Amino acid sequence: MPVSTPLLDQVRTPADLRTLKTEQLRQLADELRAETVDAVSVTGGHLGAGLGVVELTVAIHYVFDTPADRLIWDVGHQCYPHKILTGRRDRIRTLRQGGGLSGFTRRTESAYDPFGAAHSSTSISAGLGMAVARDLTGGSNNIVCVIGDGAMSAGMAYEAMNNAGSTDTRLIVILNDNDMSIAPPVGAMSAYLSRLISSHSYRSLRHLMKDVSQKFPRPLQNAARRAEEYARGLVTGGTLFEELGFFYIGPIDGHNLDHLLPVLANIRDAAEGPILVHAVTQKGKGYEPAEQAADKYHGVSKFDVVTGTQAKPKANAPSYTKVFAQSLIGEAERDPAIVAVTAAMPEGTGLNLFEKRFPERCFDVGIAEQHAVTFAAGMAAEGLKPFAAIYSTFLQRAYDQVVHDVAIQRLPVRFAIDRAGVVGADGATHAGSFDIGFLGSLPGFVLMAAGDEADLMHMVATARAIEDRPSAVRYPRGEGIGMDLPEIGEPLEIGRGRVLREGSKIALLSYGGRLQECLQAAEDLAARGLSTTVADARFAKPLDGDLIRRLARDHEVMITIEEGATGGFAAFVLQFLALQGLLDQGLKIRPMVLPDVFLDQDRPEKQYEQAGLDAAHIVATALTALGNAAALETAVRA
Repeated sequence: MPVSTPLLDQVRTPADLRTLKTEQLRQLADELRAETVDAVSVTGGHLGAGLGVVELTVAIHYVFDTPADRLIWDVGHQCYPHKILTGRRDRIRTLRQGGGLSGFTRRTESAYDPFGAAHSSTSISAGLGMAVARDLTGGSNNIVCVIGDGAMSAGMAYEAMNNAGSTDTRLIVILNDNDMSIAPPVGAMSAYLSRLISSHSYRSLRHLMKDVSQKFPRPLQNAARRAEEYARGLVTGGTLFEELGFFYIGPIDGHNLDHLLPVLANIRDAAEGPILVHAVTQKGKGYEPAEQAADKYHGVSKFDVVTGTQAKPKANAPSYTKVFAQSLIGEAERDPAIVAVTAAMPEGTGLNLFEKRFPERCFDVGIAEQHAVTFAAGMAAEGLKPFAAIYSTFLQRAYDQVVHDVAIQRLPVRFAIDRAGVVGADGATHAGSFDIGFLGSLPGFVLMAAGDEADLMHMVATARAIEDRPSAVRYPRGEGIGMDLPEIGEPLEIGRGRVLREGSKIALLSYGGRLQECLQAAEDLAARGLSTTVADARFAKPLDGDLIRRLARDHEVMITIEEGATGGFAAFVLQFLALQGLLDQGLKIRPMVLPDVFLDQDRPEKQYEQAGLDAAHIVATALTALGNAAALETAVRA
């Protein structure tokens, strides 16, 4: 049997793809799926979502004239096959590596990425904006948004659809339903109806009947319109989207190119209005280990292609996420009022463990951080003790709810802020850089940051005990330091830090996960004859005023260290010192924060080195403040 000539080698850009015959696309899709699996086996990353849209990716680039036609992938988890087809195959094995390709779409990376994404549910809003800009500037290109059923759980998607549906703006939305959460099973009849409904002849007939019905009295006009919508709703199931003003087509099999191509060609040539195509796909399609996995290999580390076995490094200590989850379970064992809330991240936040123990007290509200916060506020108002476990970067999406629904009402919602600081391969879009500042500006909040795993346990217990105001505890991604942990956490005294090492010349005041780097820096400074105190603030709000005064009065140099942007913990300390008059007494104070740039993806230790928040940079900062040029030069060389 003759061996087929590889087609993927002939396709560097979608223009090359469009030179192929339609009967060749099945082979190309198979090769693209194999290339995606092989690439992710080397780099790790988001696999299942990309495997689920291989045929859809091929079909869109085949039918539409990208990049002139704009293709917007919501979130971007599924964009790896798209990157391979758009001139980036030679770099695909640098995904999520330092200096390599982003794991998401990025405008600066390619003309085929017209809108960057890594958070969900933004595609329809961005696409509508592009479509309006096109119309205002006299353009004629297509705007295509691909959004998953999970991202459709966020309110922003419906806000955008509601806006788009009230206009005649030509916009194409493809709903990638990979969880069967909306669609019934699809087959030949559904495919036929979708082709019929999307065809020019049907749409022309529909417009003709609309024009004719306008000659009727208004009651008959309304009856005719409702009858047509009802009839289509019976056979397609698209009533919701029709009510939002979209012309609904589907559901269709998102893995069947014979179904996809004619429907996409029909809607490409549509004259006006927003259209939604409902494609049903299977996450992890075509790679058996992914198809069989519970999470469809949503996010994976490096793995063996043949067996699917992931090469996860051996953990030296439990992750902060796991310590939080186990601590919360322990608190909930003793307090039946404790409940937990997550916004579609049960595994990422550790609440899947809590849910196994307390299924009736754990709530996954979908990709809806705004709702999650106000939902938790409602439970707090009725006397429950909600813990809202949300990544720092995702809490940004619910800031108004934190202000209006929690802080102003002083409701005791407890925020567990995971992924504080840099996050490695996920890059700038997922880094937890800003929560110290945006929460610290709110009256009444208690803000804590864990310097180690045991402290995190104590802070979970502290949050449980706070019943008169909101609180938050932040902690980094990754493993702890490997210390012995107590059986249970003990509530801390609010607004009290701790001193781990006493010195007399330099004071290092840490807030959060850089505490071990501070201790290492103190060892280095001591070796140079510089006596160094290391203190753990524990609280950014309220500050430990007594501790800060003592550090300022008893040391020549004081350095604050935090995993956050300018305007956070250091700003609070500096304001306190200024108001106390302690800046007028010759104190040399230096804040160390994340730099005023968005740090690109890399290994976390490399990111902290780039940020200047490792032990070597702490030492260099202290030597610079002392004016010790010779010692600084030696340190820099080292």
